[in-house]
Amino acid sequence: MDKDLLYKIGLTFIDHVGHVTSKVLISYCGSAEAVFKEKKQNLLKIPDIGEVTAEAIVKQDILHLAEKEIKFIEKNNITPLFYLDKNYPLRLKQCVDCPVILYYKGNANLDAERIVAIVGTRNATDYGKKMCNELVEGLKDTGVLIISGLAFGIDAASHKAALKAGLPTVAVVGHGLDKIYPATHDGLAKKMLENGGLLSDFTSETNLAPENFPKRNRIIAGMSDAVVVVESKAAGGAIITADIAFSYSREVFAIPGRGDDVFSQGCNKLIRQNKAALIQSAEDLLDSLGWKETKKKTRPQVQLFQDLKPQEEAIVKVLQTQGAPMHIDDIALQANLSPGNLSTHLLTLEFAGILRSLPGKMYSL
Repeated sequence: MDKDLLYKIGLTFIDHVGHVTSKVLISYCGSAEAVFKEKKQNLLKIPDIGEVTAEAIVKQDILHLAEKEIKFIEKNNITPLFYLDKNYPLRLKQCVDCPVILYYKGNANLDAERIVAIVGTRNATDYGKKMCNELVEGLKDTGVLIISGLAFGIDAASHKAALKAGLPTVAVVGHGLDKIYPATHDGLAKKMLENGGLLSDFTSETNLAPENFPKRNRIIAGMSDAVVVVESKAAGGAIITADIAFSYSREVFAIPGRGDDVFSQGCNKLIRQNKAALIQSAEDLLDSLGWKETKKKTRPQVQLFQDLKPQEEAIVKVLQTQGAPMHIDDIALQANLSPGNLSTHLLTLEFAGILRSLPGKMYSL
């Protein structure tokens, strides 16, 4: 059994230790295993670690729960994604409250060049479903990854539309991967495993609870370049997702509806509050995101660019090797450039049309 993974998963079972606290502990102690082996008096010296939390870390016997979880994920071909691993979704990693560990089953690239989340009410109207289908159909030539939450209504409509359009689609769920909720979407979930996947930060046998879904929504928001709200009441899960996306500096869009339609109140409110841009079609979305070139482009070759400085060539080579959007800090590290020097060259390359700037300080060719 993977001993390192045992401690990583074990962290998530400790009472009073959330995702942010876990990362603080790892930062000070050096590893997940070191957290479990650290003395109480040393834990108390770590900022924001009080008596109750320190006691919980040194006293709780929870590694047997982590061992059980490892057996479950191995049996079911589930991939654990630790936040310090290279395969952890890069966009989500830049969010301060990103989960310490994710559980993924599927084949979609979670660092796809373009990722759009589509969310909305569980009580989707015919108008909402129509707009959702037209939106996804209009994106079919972009190779975009569609993310949603597998719920009734707009979520399910977006997943189904993506499958029909041949686009990969991933559901972020508010429970462990030992179940599917709602159960009637079991067939849809299995179909998504053929071109997409299922993602969660909850362990198996997690009880379904209302508070799980706002936690799920932050993953949907954090993984995306843009969040589109198709239909929503004035309050609800879709509005929570949009608010989180707005706080993460992600692009937020909403499809407007009639003023007297209860299921358009949330969209109209987001637009009125300037938290979301109004769109009516996929073309509007592509135009707003600068993705108007609908066909996926062949990855640029360094030798085709003229008069690049050595530092700029290094940046392009790093992005070519990665083959997916990269955070500015990772580019600086791999290209061996200081942040100030890197920013200058990134701007030059962006003006030259060689790379594009994405939300969350991410860049891609």
